[in-house]
Amino acid sequence: MTNEALLLVFGDVFARHFTDGHPENQTRLDAIVTYLRQAGLWERCRVVPPRPANVEELALVHDRTYIDFIRSLAELGGGWLGLDTIVSPGTYEAATYAAGAGLVAAEHILAGDARRAFCLVRPPGHHARPSRGMGFCIFNNVAVAARWLLTRGLARLLIVDWDCHHGNGTEEVFYEDPCVFYLSLHLYPYYPWTGGPDARGRGAGEGTTLNVPITRDTTSRQYLTLFTRALEEACSKSRPELILISAGFDGYRGDRLVGGSLDVEDFGRLTDLVVGQADAFARGRVLSMLEGGYGEAGLPRCVAEHLRRLGGWESAEEAGEAGH
Repeated sequence: MTNEALLLVFGDVFARHFTDGHPENQTRLDAIVTYLRQAGLWERCRVVPPRPANVEELALVHDRTYIDFIRSLAELGGGWLGLDTIVSPGTYEAATYAAGAGLVAAEHILAGDARRAFCLVRPPGHHARPSRGMGFCIFNNVAVAARWLLTRGLARLLIVDWDCHHGNGTEEVFYEDPCVFYLSLHLYPYYPWTGGPDARGRGAGEGTTLNVPITRDTTSRQYLTLFTRALEEACSKSRPELILISAGFDGYRGDRLVGGSLDVEDFGRLTDLVVGQADAFARGRVLSMLEGGYGEAGLPRCVAEHLRRLGGWESAEEAGEAGH
């Protein structure tokens, strides 16, 4: 891996999605930013602001009636989508910027002035279905970016989802789409109780979904073996021109909401594997977006390791962390 500037898309607007007391809250991003600055990684990145996705861009994935509903609910003061997903007065704005962050990253990558990008956003997105928000998610950020990329001439994309929850929304969006291969490793059976191994796509998209269920007994070594095989299979079949990552870090063994078997270094290994396949198939192009991950101690360290490997910074010393 070579040293290069890593695009980091971030803005203060995400704090407007106010979810005080909820596991998915602004302290997640605040802790990450603080840690990246202390570790000397923030200045290594090329930080750019997000922009809001407009209605037409959101409608590449979501029903317009649902988009209007979220905007109206926010304007009326907010409410709940089911039992777990909050809409506050600032949620619609923050969610449009979360989706738009992926578009900013995609624009830079297509323009050729970045090969790799990470979007530090909230609310997360991979549970959001075309007409329903759930699982802390409002709009499906990675799906909007993927659909937008298809409108800009790319024909083969791979979405890699290593959040420990299955990205049911992303799978639904692309289940019949032969242009987007969806790979997910996730706890099963577990929320949202989808993503069984028999779900492999339908119609023109038959064979373009690959679900790899894991259990709480799966060790980190076993996970990495399963991930390596699945990623190689997905890339061989899809031959992607760009790889997107739904980068959830709730599989970290110390995660306070879920917790899996992965250590901080394992997320570096996962990133290396994706970057290696991107170098082989996609001219090194990787667009990563934050999904889950909870806990102010572990999450920032996992994100930092992910960024080190995306940026080609092989060690903490190379990344400028020595002396911190």
